[in-house]
Amino acid sequence: MERSMLRRRALAACTATVAVGALALAGLTGSASADPSPHLSPAGADRLSPGLLTAMQRDLGLDADQATERIGNETRAAAVAAGLRRSLGPGFAGARVSGAAAELTVATTHASDTGRIAEAGARPVVVDHSLAALTSAKAALDRVALHKAPQNVPVWYVDVATNRVVVEAGRGAADSFLAAAGVARNLVTLTQPSGQPRTFADLRGGDAYYMNGSGRCSIGFPVKRGTQGGFVSAGHCGTPGVSTSGYNQQAQGSFQGSTFPGRDYSWVAVNTNWTPRPLVNGYGNGDVTVTGSTEALEGSSVCRSGSTTGWHCGTVQQRNSSVTYPQGTVSGVTRTNVCAEPGDSGGSFVSGSQAQGVTSGGTGNCSQGGTTYFQPVNPALQAYGLTLVTSGTPTDPPTDPTDPPTDPGGSWAAGTAYTAGDVVTYGSGSYRCLQGHQAQPGWTPPNVPALWQAL
Repeated sequence: MERSMLRRRALAACTATVAVGALALAGLTGSASADPSPHLSPAGADRLSPGLLTAMQRDLGLDADQATERIGNETRAAAVAAGLRRSLGPGFAGARVSGAAAELTVATTHASDTGRIAEAGARPVVVDHSLAALTSAKAALDRVALHKAPQNVPVWYVDVATNRVVVEAGRGAADSFLAAAGVARNLVTLTQPSGQPRTFADLRGGDAYYMNGSGRCSIGFPVKRGTQGGFVSAGHCGTPGVSTSGYNQQAQGSFQGSTFPGRDYSWVAVNTNWTPRPLVNGYGNGDVTVTGSTEALEGSSVCRSGSTTGWHCGTVQQRNSSVTYPQGTVSGVTRTNVCAEPGDSGGSFVSGSQAQGVTSGGTGNCSQGGTTYFQPVNPALQAYGLTLVTSGTPTDPPTDPTDPPTDPGGSWAAGTAYTAGDVVTYGSGSYRCLQGHQAQPGWTPPNVPALWQAL
């Protein structure tokens, strides 16, 4: 099977109209000290996208009630895992959900942590390697690949479930790659590659945005930078200065930033004829609404909307994966078992009501199944100082956030999943969260008034 950079049609952002955090997650009822993550606000499960639920039923073998319950469980599990990651510190070795009920497993290198994990309602597992150690090993491989793309080594990623860095490599190709990176063999599992990546552009007609009137890609998610509207998409779709026209061939905007290879994200600023909305095409099932960008755990359900194949769902396999295309290596993408086909590139990946990323590439098709990688959306937002347009986006989104020179103290922390209504302290001030998101470095409450209101 061929790995492809999947291009075509214009979509517009994410999924369901609500964060279903109020739905109970069986077992995850630990104390406040064991679970310092924010509580999730109530929401109406009846307002979830019919198209999303239908796709989950078809692709994950669930009925409507099970699909709704799973989204709620995954939302709660992500909050619990974020709290445990902070409290476990260096011993944290990753978190994942599994099964139709999205049961949470949290790994640690310290046996003494198992009681704290169990108290939070998760299943503890003691492993040999911390997530930091595995991530460091993968980063060493990434540095080698950025200097010179390895031959016959198309993909590598951190696999939380097996507590190893998995390297897909042809016979004999892995040894020199690992040696050049200085990565110990006991950290690595080798598997045979499923195919050789290549870029793939689809130039057929359809509802899309066009680059310089020729090639086409899909909109990922509508965004704002200050008062300027636009959208994020895949980086391989265009370079800064390339003009775009909409699905109706009317003038639309131009690329303001693009990164590829290395990462695979871009952003396009649009003219005033185009209004960013927190919506994605529902393909006959009604448009669906984005409420935030909290990162889903490994094992969580995830759905992709694309102009060629519509809605298709699967699960998050591994985050922080790397894949090599002829143009070079792209790192930091998320590996899924969702199918995709030519024409789906750049489109939205969502979990529940939360934006996850934009389609980068993959193998296979939607007749036989396949693997698809997406570029996470939060790094793209951070890189360009953008605010995701959601159902609760205020009219004054921030300009470029920047990191403060020192830590002023307080309860706010990067990496935490916050929901609307949560209150944090930062320095001497208190702030209330205005829209659900996963905090990134530099997104401090004083810097992003679109996300935080001073009290």
